[in-house]
Amino acid sequence: MFTLSPLNQRRWRNFKRNRRALWSLIIFTVLFGLSLFAEVLANDKPILVRYRGETFVPIYNFYPETAFGGDLRTEAVYRDIEVQCLIVTGGLEECWDDPEGLIEDAADGEIAGEAIEKGSLIWPPIPYSYSTVNDIGGTAPSAPDADHWLGTDDTARDVLARVIYGFRLSILFTLIVTSIASVIGIVAGAVQGYFGGWVDLIFQRVIEIWSSTPQLYIIIILFAILGRSFWLLVFLMALFGWPSLVGVVRAEFLRARNFEYVRAARALGVSNAKIMFRHMLPNAMVATLTMLPFIITGTIGSLAALDFLGFGLPSSAPSLGELTLQAKQNLQAPWLAFTAFFTFALMLSLLVFIFEGVRDAFDPRKTFQ
Repeated sequence: MFTLSPLNQRRWRNFKRNRRALWSLIIFTVLFGLSLFAEVLANDKPILVRYRGETFVPIYNFYPETAFGGDLRTEAVYRDIEVQCLIVTGGLEECWDDPEGLIEDAADGEIAGEAIEKGSLIWPPIPYSYSTVNDIGGTAPSAPDADHWLGTDDTARDVLARVIYGFRLSILFTLIVTSIASVIGIVAGAVQGYFGGWVDLIFQRVIEIWSSTPQLYIIIILFAILGRSFWLLVFLMALFGWPSLVGVVRAEFLRARNFEYVRAARALGVSNAKIMFRHMLPNAMVATLTMLPFIITGTIGSLAALDFLGFGLPSSAPSLGELTLQAKQNLQAPWLAFTAFFTFALMLSLLVFIFEGVRDAFDPRKTFQ
């Protein structure tokens, strides 16, 4: 059975005593956990399809229309009334003539004498995906209503579905970029601070040159050559994000490298890597965690800004920054601006409160009443 060490137990108790951080963690975990199942919550495909005694899962698998008695070998368009009729009635050819009538008869149990089992569809709570273009019967963007709880954008896509997918994409992007940048920054800062001298001097000059490189221009140039993609943007953001942690880690290692326990470990023949990452790094974690909220919020802001300018994720991706751009271009649709603002405000506030609690939990001088 997994058990925490006494030190980590104390840290966890300190974190729980910070009520704001604890509740932020609970709320964020629930929201992020729900967004991980975005395909189940918001999709233009059914969660389950029951047809002739067989069960299909369209949200994760490809099924041609012929699998449900249709004529086309392309993927079934489950929102079409004819396809729904084929599934509900078990593949009756009459569905092409009067699909709505047959669906009503099947619901009322009036289709009798058929030797095949009737089917059914189980739809997600929001029957639209982030890329579904809806027939709203008017001009887009449309205001919130019973079908679209947060309205639609300027291409008639459901805003709530795009927020759910965009929230997940933003968090996953931020976690990946922050993890990669933090590992590189911590290692670089630890090497500089521990060895000092010429190693520190050369590293500092390299960081100064690298930090002065125009990040936006590099991203624009590479996107023009290689095309916009999620992983290319992750690579570029991590490539320019790691220097932000170097300064605090370097300062902590410079301060601690002449402490008695470090000198004793060297005298005993302990390797440099073990001294740096097993003995010195835990003491530098408070300063490191202090910077993480700024890195995380900065990464989310940078992604939104790049999407707003048109140099971020591919245009097909569910982007919160692109939603902000639509709010700017459609001032007559204030629900777009309100949705973007409250989504960013909630997401960033929860993350900042969580990491403030983590930082205080790692600080041995911090206590809570």
